[in-house]
Amino acid sequence: MRFRHPDGSTVHLAYCTNVHPAETLDGVLAQLRDHCEPVRRRLGRDRLGIGLWLARDAAHALDTDPSALRGLRTELDRRGLEVVTLNGFPYEGFGAEEVKYRVYKPDWADPERLDHTTALARVLTGLLPDDVGDGTISTLPLAWRTAYDDARAKTARTALRTLAERLDAIEELTGRSIRVGLEPEPGCVVETTRDAIAPLTAIAHDRIGICVDTCHLATSFEDPHNALDALTEARVPVVKSQLSAALHAEHPDLPEVREALAAFAEPRFLHQTRTATAAGLRATDDLDEALAGHALPDGAPWRAHFHVPL
Repeated sequence: MRFRHPDGSTVHLAYCTNVHPAETLDGVLAQLRDHCEPVRRRLGRDRLGIGLWLARDAAHALDTDPSALRGLRTELDRRGLEVVTLNGFPYEGFGAEEVKYRVYKPDWADPERLDHTTALARVLTGLLPDDVGDGTISTLPLAWRTAYDDARAKTARTALRTLAERLDAIEELTGRSIRVGLEPEPGCVVETTRDAIAPLTAIAHDRIGICVDTCHLATSFEDPHNALDALTEARVPVVKSQLSAALHAEHPDLPEVREALAAFAEPRFLHQTRTATAAGLRATDDLDEALAGHALPDGAPWRAHFHVPL
């Protein structure tokens, strides 16, 4: 959906499709039919924006077959849907029985990530509505924090600079401007918005910015106003925002609270947990570990936030 900002600019609000598993182009088309169009009709809108997730196979099919890309664009128009942004974070297998750490592969030190994101950018130029000249893609925040040394960091920076150059070339060719935003997430190399400032200022290109996810902000106990002020001061562009929610437990030491939280524990995704203590944040990568006591010890009524991508 489109809204008019007080400054006169257009704000696009989109329904993100990665909540519906689809690895192939046929699966994407089924999403439009079974989920996206019914949501639009339920809202009573003539047009609904969707934040489209394209897995590797679907993206490849659209990037290498112009007729397939035209067909998808036609299907979007027919169903009253439009795309101005892509979720480029998950690469493939997001609907698998167990995703966990696989969602961070390939990372930005792997050339497959650069190639995939470039393909997504080319595809997005063909999906943008006729009256929209700018699109965005969110991507993983460099890598998961383990096994990420200086050599891999240098490779990732080079890949992002190469991506920026490719995006420049795409705009020159198509007239469409595509920007990519790293999406800080707990447990990653770029875990917070503050963590994003150094690598993004090192790249120093307005094509590459940040995707602010409100769930991830909350999980890391970041204050949104302070986070945005710091990004503005560092001249790091916010190219996209994702509106999602984290669970909050004011007293995670209480048995009844842990019992309620246990309902969200499941084997597919990570549920990163951050607990605020006098000594700082305590972290665990998964809710099951937190409930076992590693991040939610008995005692003081600490506050805890949980990243629950369900």
